[in-house]
Amino acid sequence: MPDRADIELTILMPCLNEAETIGVCLDKAASYLRKSGIKGELLIADNGSTDGSVEIAKERGARVVRVRKKGYGSALRGGQKAARGRYVIMGDSDDSYDFEHLQAFIDRLRQGYDLVMGNRFKGGIARGAMPFMNRYIGNPLLSFIGKKLFDIPVGDFHCGLRGYDRAFVEGLKLRSPGMEYASEMVIKSALAGGRIAEVPTTLKKDGRSKRPHLRPLRDGYRHLRLMLALKAGIR
Repeated sequence: MPDRADIELTILMPCLNEAETIGVCLDKAASYLRKSGIKGELLIADNGSTDGSVEIAKERGARVVRVRKKGYGSALRGGQKAARGRYVIMGDSDDSYDFEHLQAFIDRLRQGYDLVMGNRFKGGIARGAMPFMNRYIGNPLLSFIGKKLFDIPVGDFHCGLRGYDRAFVEGLKLRSPGMEYASEMVIKSALAGGRIAEVPTTLKKDGRSKRPHLRPLRDGYRHLRLMLALKAGIR
């Protein structure tokens, strides 16, 4: 395997039974690496798939790390520990994000930003890509609360497509096991004095035939609870 010093970018995708879409996501990510000339790797953090996702990923040339502890945050933390790139761009493996157009993230990271967030509200959300409650109430409200509590210039706290400096995020000691990991990363980056940027990105309807992993009410509550705990200094 290449040494960490030889890899600039790790494209990291969490996975739990994504056989329908993981192949196309990896194909798009590999296409970006070829066209950009960036020396990178494709890394799948598998959270217990039983549908052949792992085999499909390996066929596409991705490296797979198995993460036993369940949860979105747990998978991404396991993937981050295994990443070899100086920078990491993470995104869901459900074909809702555009892995062929990542240059804006890399440009900001090379400029010295520690965390580069995608903003789906600025880039465009396709019809049916985000439930009404999430798009017009949940996401805007939680992002507004996060901005006000922590004075962070981010309009889409929960965008799953984001890039970061691996060493910087390792130093944050993130520990959330679930979807609230997304908020923890943004807030702790700001509290640590990290430089944060935001770039427009698109969101399309995912390519899965099954129910999404996200549970809006449960996960929204967990995000809010985490924000209040961090504000109170007890996390």
